[in-house]
Amino acid sequence: MKTRLTILYSICCISMFQGTTFSQTSAFTHRNDSSNLAPLSTWGRIQRQTDKIITSNVFQMTYIGVPLIVSGLIIKNEDDHFQSLRNTYIPNFRYHYDDYLQYLPAVAMLGLKIGGVQGRSSWSRMLVSEAITASIMGATINTVKHTANVTRPDGSNNHSFPSGHTAMAFMAATMLHKEYGTTRSPWYSIGGYTVATATAVSRMLNNKHWLSDVMVGAGIGILSTEVGYFLTDLIFKDKGITHSYLGFETFNYQRNPSFFGIYMGFSLMPTKFNLAPDVRLKASPGSTAGFEGAWFMNRYIGFGGRISATSMPLSLTKPLANPTVPGTTYQVNALKSDPLDMIGGYIGSYLSYPVTNRFLLGTKLLIGCNYSPASRISALGVEEGKPETIEKEIVNTNKAFNIGYSTNASFSYILHPNLNVRVFLDYTFIPSRFVSYIANPKKETDRFEHHKTLQALTLGASVNIMLW
Repeated sequence: MKTRLTILYSICCISMFQGTTFSQTSAFTHRNDSSNLAPLSTWGRIQRQTDKIITSNVFQMTYIGVPLIVSGLIIKNEDDHFQSLRNTYIPNFRYHYDDYLQYLPAVAMLGLKIGGVQGRSSWSRMLVSEAITASIMGATINTVKHTANVTRPDGSNNHSFPSGHTAMAFMAATMLHKEYGTTRSPWYSIGGYTVATATAVSRMLNNKHWLSDVMVGAGIGILSTEVGYFLTDLIFKDKGITHSYLGFETFNYQRNPSFFGIYMGFSLMPTKFNLAPDVRLKASPGSTAGFEGAWFMNRYIGFGGRISATSMPLSLTKPLANPTVPGTTYQVNALKSDPLDMIGGYIGSYLSYPVTNRFLLGTKLLIGCNYSPASRISALGVEEGKPETIEKEIVNTNKAFNIGYSTNASFSYILHPNLNVRVFLDYTFIPSRFVSYIANPKKETDRFEHHKTLQALTLGASVNIMLW
């Protein structure tokens, strides 16, 4: 079971990084796109202007690295929510392969070069690019680490932010991408960024970094490489270019939008529910992560599914009456509780409407099953007349399987023939049955059963590989 949960958690976390897989290729045009048809509609004019921005050198250099850094800074205050996914499902994960994995894309690039596989640059141009890039990345990471002084999740030191391992891995992956992914085959990029993503995920699994650490580290690694190659281009100009870019000049976007994507989001459950007659709980905002895919039979209708993991902290809505001494009050100061955790699998229909060839509106209608593990809830507080803080077990709950239904509204933009970015708002409702035991699970009279429909909203973003 732990192995399966480790795999699930790893897949979930990849959503923050997989957008880099096909990013930052050479400028491209879209001769078959609706923006090139005459006369141009309003959407066509908007898309033509968008194409100009997307194909500019500044955008190509920054549209992955800068958003990763900014997003990492934005979610920094929510690190605890995402770390709870790790602590809930795989708290004892301890492996150190990421110390070596971070260098694998660079080793692969040098191996290809030594083996005679011609890439973008000559030896001299490539080595200058890598030297400039490594200097920028190293200086940036070390300066920020010793300035921010952020404590690691495991408390070992205060050099958590940003992640140096992740920066190294994504720097190396972007080098491989530029030398071979943009000139020989995109599979080099896929391989490099997959290894880099695995490094980032492993740093979180090993409890060495927060999500914001690895996001900012990934952004610094990518952006450092872009700046390094830009400066090298200024120095060498056209000298030392040994292979041309792959081109997408005549790509036709009027295809069925099948996809496979990985996502993360923030979840809110406004519903309050009882786990015992006097134990009324509410869920605080938490985190959801998962992966999703769909096959489309045409441009509008498809079938697919998703797998997700959700974790939301629980809190009491009112003080608890002492169950053993009538008339006294046990004033709760803090709740010691497992979070509300759910692993869900859903299948159903997906609908897409192409506003233009690259702007897509979508929705879905899904049905599935949610699994919630057994949990224990205790309260930390004081009784009247007693100054000391005591821990009191409130309730134990059984594991549960509940049917759920989900729909959403989404907006997608195809940045690249192989890359789609989506923003979504999911609505899920789950008719749930809770079975819990108060204080002593061996007594039949302590058994409590409660039925409640849980409703959850998830606002998030996904990065998707297009399966044309």
